[in-house]
Amino acid sequence: MSANLTTGVLCWAYLAGLFLALAYALEIARSLRRWKQLPECNIPPGFEATTNITVVVPARNEAANIVACLQSLLHQDYPEALMEVVVVDDFSSDNTVGLVRQFSDPRVRLLELRNFVPPNGLNSYKKKALETGIAAASGVLIATTDADCVLPPLWLKTLAFLHQEKQAAFVAGPVSFFEEKNLLERFQSLDYLGMMVLTGAAIQRGQPHLANGANLAYPKNIFEAVGGFSGTDHLASGDDMLLLQKIAKQHAQNVRFAKTSKALVLTHAKATWPEFLSQRLRWASKSAAFRNPGLLWTLGVVFVLCWAILLSGLIVPFAGFVALGLFGLLFLTKAAADYALLSTACRYFGRPDLLRFFWPAQVLHIAYIAFIGLASIFRKRYVWKGRPVS
Repeated sequence: MSANLTTGVLCWAYLAGLFLALAYALEIARSLRRWKQLPECNIPPGFEATTNITVVVPARNEAANIVACLQSLLHQDYPEALMEVVVVDDFSSDNTVGLVRQFSDPRVRLLELRNFVPPNGLNSYKKKALETGIAAASGVLIATTDADCVLPPLWLKTLAFLHQEKQAAFVAGPVSFFEEKNLLERFQSLDYLGMMVLTGAAIQRGQPHLANGANLAYPKNIFEAVGGFSGTDHLASGDDMLLLQKIAKQHAQNVRFAKTSKALVLTHAKATWPEFLSQRLRWASKSAAFRNPGLLWTLGVVFVLCWAILLSGLIVPFAGFVALGLFGLLFLTKAAADYALLSTACRYFGRPDLLRFFWPAQVLHIAYIAFIGLASIFRKRYVWKGRPVS
């Protein structure tokens, strides 16, 4: 009886594993097909930018990065009269404010969040910083980035092109890491580039749900029409994806992805495990606010698949070749699908060198998804830049 029961359990486990593996592989295949269908964002030679753009840069303790960020913004291939940069300092305790004030260029403005927060404090300081900058913006198009980013020269022109010629109500752009020094940083680079392909693919199939706040743009009037961050301002994170989902409810067909390496925003990966885990836990904390069925399905499949791989591997010493076969099915299917995704992303964005780290990164990815996903269910508070938030 117990042998029959064990056999039955293993049969169901194999069937469930086969379903998970196929669901994951099909999701990646569908995304790769949509990515290939997504048109390149090529600015024609005669394009003339006429859009007034305000770049809003929230900054908290970014003295090490803010100068390079602002220099890259001030060297944009964009008419000077049509752009401004609004830096919103988020209670920095370092010299961020002093460094911004050293810029004499009239296009750079500084606002200090301490002059705008309510007396009872906030939970989402970054959203408040963005709202403050947007309220003060003179541009009709808002572009957002982070203070630790370096922007390519054609960044603003690409955003203006999508706004003017493609009537974009929301633009999500690519983000990547650079100057990696260790396996953890290279793993993050691979993960990010894969997410860029998934972001573009979801937008191409008319189901936009991914975006990165380091490379976004949206008309100011649309931001105001959807109520800005109201309804999500109780969450510290989500200034990108949750805003996208609000705008997409009304303008799904006008969400665009800037598919070009000329709009690729660069930043640095987290150098240590505590920093990395804190960042990813913060990102995962907003998942409870997701309402997009497609996104929830995808996240669920990835989470369950990673746990299935880990658990099937753990029971190999007890169940022998049967468990080993299940582990091999799950792990190799995920690895094959991920390699197809990441090789496409790395080659498109000019980083094929990262593929040398695919196998160790694959192991890290499985463990990271499983444990961060689980931790986000139970842990609702974390520390971001020295400030406890939830």
